[in-house]
Amino acid sequence: MSDDGLDYEALFQQAPCGYLLTDDDGTITAVNDTFLSWSGFTRADLLATPLHQLLPASDQFLYTMHCIPQLHLIGLVEEQTLEVIDRHGVRRAALLSATRVPESEGAPAMVRVGIFGAHQRRRYEQHLLQARRQAEESEARRAAAEAGLQHLASHDALTGLLNRTALITTLEAALAGAAPGRRAVVFFVDLDHFKAVNDSLGHAAGDELLSSVARRLQDAARDPLRVSRLSGDEFVIVETVNGATGVDEVSEMAGRLLSALQEPLMIEGLEVVVSASIGAAVCEDGDTPERLLRRADIAMYQAKASGRNTWELHDPSQSDPAVDRLQLLGELRHAISDGELRVYYQPRVNLRDGRLTGVEALVRWEHPSRGLLPPSDFIGLAEESGLIRELGAWVLNEAVAQAMRWADEDPARGPVEMAVNLSTRQLADPELPRRVASVLGRHGFDPSLLTLELTETSLMVGPEAALRALSALKALGVGLAVDDFGTGYSSLTYLRQFPIDELKIDRSFVSGLGVNSGDSAIVASCVQLAHAVGIKAVAEGVETEGQREALIDLNCDLAQGYHYAKPLPAAELASWFAMEPTEMVHTIGGAAG
Repeated sequence: MSDDGLDYEALFQQAPCGYLLTDDDGTITAVNDTFLSWSGFTRADLLATPLHQLLPASDQFLYTMHCIPQLHLIGLVEEQTLEVIDRHGVRRAALLSATRVPESEGAPAMVRVGIFGAHQRRRYEQHLLQARRQAEESEARRAAAEAGLQHLASHDALTGLLNRTALITTLEAALAGAAPGRRAVVFFVDLDHFKAVNDSLGHAAGDELLSSVARRLQDAARDPLRVSRLSGDEFVIVETVNGATGVDEVSEMAGRLLSALQEPLMIEGLEVVVSASIGAAVCEDGDTPERLLRRADIAMYQAKASGRNTWELHDPSQSDPAVDRLQLLGELRHAISDGELRVYYQPRVNLRDGRLTGVEALVRWEHPSRGLLPPSDFIGLAEESGLIRELGAWVLNEAVAQAMRWADEDPARGPVEMAVNLSTRQLADPELPRRVASVLGRHGFDPSLLTLELTETSLMVGPEAALRALSALKALGVGLAVDDFGTGYSSLTYLRQFPIDELKIDRSFVSGLGVNSGDSAIVASCVQLAHAVGIKAVAEGVETEGQREALIDLNCDLAQGYHYAKPLPAAELASWFAMEPTEMVHTIGGAAG
C-alpha cells in the first residue's frame, strides 16, 4: 500500500488492459495478468526481455527509433498503432501508449507501457477514468492524474500546446466573453516547406523543430496559454483586439509572430531557418469558432500565394482557396499543350564592371481569363500534382532554344549564358541528366553556358540521391547554383559536398542591406562563405542603388533585380545586349522604376 492509500500493485495487475513496465532501455521488468492472458506468454517468458522483440521488424524500428526517443524527449507516447507477435507467432493488431517516470530519490527511471487490442479501447478508456477518480483521493495523485489527462484530452502530446478540442473551447469562450469594445482575433500559422525537414532529416528532427517553433510562438503571444497546434505544422493563436482600431494591433501581433521564427534553429547539428505564412481573421457578428478558423485559414493561403514568409488579414471578398486550387489545377494541365506558358528573362549583371553576363529564365502563365500569372500562383500546384516535371522540361527546352535564337540574330556576340530553375521533383528524377543532355544536343548549346539553379531544401530531400544527380549533371559540363540561400540549411559541409558553382543570396536578406544590420551581416557572411569554397556569390532582388553599392563593397560577384531589370519577354530584352555597361544600368534601372 502506498502513502496515498492506493494499492498500485493491485491496480496494475487488475487493469482491464495489458500493462508492462520497462527500464529506460526498453527491457521488460514487470507485466500484468491481462497482457499475459491476451498474448499467451508466461511471466517468465517476458521478464528481462527487450520489449521490441515482441514486435515485427517494421514495428521494432518504429518503437526503437521513434517511441523511445520521444519518451526521453517529452515523456509520453500516445496510442501508436502497431502489431504484437503473441506466443503462437500470430501477429495481433494493438495500440501502444507509454509514459516515462523519471528517476526519483534513488529509484531508477521506468516506462509504463499499455498494450491492448483495438477492441479493448473502450475498456482502456474506462480504466483511465477509474484511475482518475481514484487519484483524486490524494492531492499528489490528483495533480499527476490531471497532468496526464491534460495531455490525453486537451493538449498536443508533442508540443504541450492546446489541441483542436481545447482550441474550440478557447474560441467559444473568447467569442462569448470578449470585453466591451474588444473582438477576438485568430492567427493561423502554417510553416513554409516543413515537409522538406521531415523528408531530409527524419521525423525525429521534424518533431524537434515543431517543439522549438511551439516555444517561440508561446514567447511571442500575449497569452501563451492560447497557443494551439492543430495538426502537422499548423498552429493557431487566439488574441483580442480593439474593435475600432484592431487592424494596427493585428499587424503588430502578426509581425511579432513572424519575427519570433526568424532566428535560426539548431536541429541535429544543422542551422535551420524557419519561415511561416500567417492568416489573421477578426471576429465578425455571427462568427462561430469553426467559421473564424476557416476565415483565418483562407487568409493563410493568401499569404502563401503572396510569396510565403508573410501574413494576410482575411477579406470577406477572398474566395475559398481549396475550390480555386482545384479549378486552377485543371486549367494548368492544359496550359502547356495550349501554348499558354511564357518564359521571361531577367538579366544577371557583373557587379565589378556592370556588364550583362547572362539571364535567368522565369516562367509565367498567360491565363486566358486571369491574365499574366507569376510563378507563385501555380508552381506550388505543379509541384504537388507532379506536373512540374513536364513544365520544367518545357521551360528548359524553351530557354535553351531562345539562347540559340539570340545567337543566330547576332553571331558576333554568340550565345547568351542561361540560368534555369530545377524543382525538387525534377532533381529526384533519375532521368534528369539524360533529359538535360538531350536538350543540349538537340539545340547544339554549349553546356558551359547553362546554369541549373536548385534551392537548399531540394538538395536536402535525399542528399545522397541529389549528390548523384548533380555529379551526373556536372559531368555534362553545366553549371550548378544554390538558389534562395540562407532560407534553409546553412551548412558549409553540404555546400562543400555538392559540386556547386554559384551561391544565390535570397532577396529577403538583400532587401535589408543598409537598413537592417542583421541582414547586412548575413549577406556579408554568405559572400565570404561562397568565396571560401571557391564559388561565385550572386545577389537576388537588388532594387536600389544603395544595395548595389553595398554589394560591391562586400565583393559580391553578380546581381539581378529590378534595379537592373524586371523579368521581360525575349523580344524586349534582345535590344539591350549591345548596350554599354553604364547605359545598361541607367536604362534598365530607369525602366524598372
